[in-house]
Amino acid sequence: MPLAELLTGAGALTQQQLQDARSYQRVNGGGLGSAATALGFVTDDEIIAILCRQFRVAAVDLGRIEFDADVVDLIPAATARKHQVVPLSRSGATLTVAVTDPGNVVALDDIKFLTGCNVEPQVAAESAVAAAVRKLYGAAAGAQADRPAAEPGGMLQSADGDVEILDASDADVEGVAADRPGEGAPVVRLVNALLAAAIERGASDVHVEPYDQEFRVRFRIDGMLHPVAAPSVALRDAVISRLKIMANLDIAEKRLPQDGRLKARYRDRDVRREIDLRVSSLPTLFGEKVVLRLLDRERLTLDMTKLGFDERSLERFEAAIRSPRGMVLVTGPTGSGKTNTLYSSIARINASHTNILTAEDPVEFNMRGVNQVQIREGIGLTFAAALRSFLRQDPNVILVGEIRDGETAEVAVKAALTGHLVLSTLHTNDAPSSVARLLNMGVEPFLVTSSLNVVCAQRLVRCICRHCVADAPQPPAALRDIGFSDSEAVAVVPRTGQGCAACNGTGYKGRVGLFEVMVMSPALQQMILAGASTYDLSRQALEEGMVTLRRSGLRKIADGVTTVEEIVRETTG
Repeated sequence: MPLAELLTGAGALTQQQLQDARSYQRVNGGGLGSAATALGFVTDDEIIAILCRQFRVAAVDLGRIEFDADVVDLIPAATARKHQVVPLSRSGATLTVAVTDPGNVVALDDIKFLTGCNVEPQVAAESAVAAAVRKLYGAAAGAQADRPAAEPGGMLQSADGDVEILDASDADVEGVAADRPGEGAPVVRLVNALLAAAIERGASDVHVEPYDQEFRVRFRIDGMLHPVAAPSVALRDAVISRLKIMANLDIAEKRLPQDGRLKARYRDRDVRREIDLRVSSLPTLFGEKVVLRLLDRERLTLDMTKLGFDERSLERFEAAIRSPRGMVLVTGPTGSGKTNTLYSSIARINASHTNILTAEDPVEFNMRGVNQVQIREGIGLTFAAALRSFLRQDPNVILVGEIRDGETAEVAVKAALTGHLVLSTLHTNDAPSSVARLLNMGVEPFLVTSSLNVVCAQRLVRCICRHCVADAPQPPAALRDIGFSDSEAVAVVPRTGQGCAACNGTGYKGRVGLFEVMVMSPALQQMILAGASTYDLSRQALEEGMVTLRRSGLRKIADGVTTVEEIVRETTG
């Protein structure tokens, strides 16, 4: 129940006094309680007594509290200022806070989301909380403490920046009126806070997952999923519907998967940038799971020298993409950075005299000077159909987002054989097995050898956080087991991250690629025509200087870029 209804219901304020207090509040800012006390209609003690009785919480005298700096640091200054909340103590996974209104579910949900703790509110006077915020977070934080709260909806102050949903609907969400601060606003604010936190933390994906007795949110950061929040199960349908509305999905359709997109504008201090998000809903046993993929162009690395290639592999790959014809394949599992490598390749060869066409599903980033086509299989615009049309568009370079079937593979090979450079991806474990994959799709061996220039297999591994990096020596025998030579095992000193605030205690910050580049040499071509196995192709490529994914990882261990655990997890010996 809102504070206004509590005060009038308890007889502490008349309707006329409530109107006068709201008028005072609009002019002078602050909360309704402070306005009513300033006008002499009610005392702080009376308001606190009503709130404690209504919400069955304790009162706290902030003047007698000795604050713990570590507990204070759990809540950012911006959040404390916005919600007028003061952290008091922490016991295990429970954080006790002083608030002016324990019925403000927006404040409690935001704090739970930011800290990962269960929040136990206690009531304090508005003037005491404002003074405590100024004392704990400095004059700059307290200077705005009495300003009116922002209107619910598009903008939401997060820990460090703002996020604004562009073209988002303000329609009702599952019966929750979005224009009423006490009802729809918590859902809108929660979703916006979720997106702001995901952008700030550099998440690539946000997973919103419903279960029988739990509603969970996880972020994928540097390739690993991390639980970040567990909103009330009662908000499950409203939050999912809000996400579907923003992505222009059908909120009434809950039986079939749906895909959509939305755009958010993020402001970090004085810097603004737009983030594209792909939204996918999937019906599960206890509701719809929604996954949002964040496509942040600011985090897209188009400089090939920074992707993680070693010098020799980069020379081989660049020679292939600068060839006027032939096929270049980038292989690896989902999430291994294939799209980034393809975009980096396009950026390297993009020029005013080159006609570049791409067929993608979906188009993840817009590139200037490149003609990009969104695949729409529902209306017949498949990869194969797009490729056939491309050949009538006088192309120099063709990028195919993925070779999924024999028809697409056949058209791509023919394009490579008729004077075009074709870039594409496959899902294979390593570079040599890509040949077998093409053959299994029905491409004739002589077409493979005639069209294929190079295959690049890749993985992404987490980098050691540079703020907490430390030596982590291991026995030479253990290093030999993962592939180091006897001399290397003695000389190499692996490193690790010990965990700090910069990396959220994980010891890792950012990711780097491992690359395995196999150039199609005359010897390999003859072996393919003779029906050689993948093992034989791999052995021949190694003799010709191919660096395997494991060897690429070992070099990064020796250079102190990543850890032994990451390389063992992502590669095979």
